[in-house]
Amino acid sequence: MTIAVTAPLPGRVVRLADVPDPVFAGQLVGSGLAIEPADGADEVAVLAPVAGKLFKAHPHAFVVLHDDGTGVLVHLGIDTVRLHGAGFTLHVAEGGTVTAGQPVVSFHPSAVRAAGLSACCPVVVLDSGPDAVATDAAGSDVAAGDPLFTWPR
Repeated sequence: MTIAVTAPLPGRVVRLADVPDPVFAGQLVGSGLAIEPADGADEVAVLAPVAGKLFKAHPHAFVVLHDDGTGVLVHLGIDTVRLHGAGFTLHVAEGGTVTAGQPVVSFHPSAVRAAGLSACCPVVVLDSGPDAVATDAAGSDVAAGDPLFTWPR
């Protein structure tokens, strides 16, 4: 089964190697892409990239578990756990079911940057091998809900 993973938010698509975090850049949690929200972006609705169960839900990150067992992580910014939820609003409770494109959380990239943190948002297929996701979209601009990559390739 091929899963279409969609962009959870608008911005510029970047390779994980360009994410300012060694865990994501080294693909230690899985392969994928990241999205850099536009400069000046205020509140941004972050959508579920696939349909499934909201397996984990934190203000700064969430995991959607697809019906086939694939987990897709969306991490909002880098080191944003240090913000203790400030600037983030969850819209779906952990354990709930989501459809692809459904709003899961809102956040303020400008507030993340004002705190001295990166607003870059990795979108990762958990436990996938390095470079298991095609990076053709890197360098392009996406709108929320646009195709980002497919799993498996």
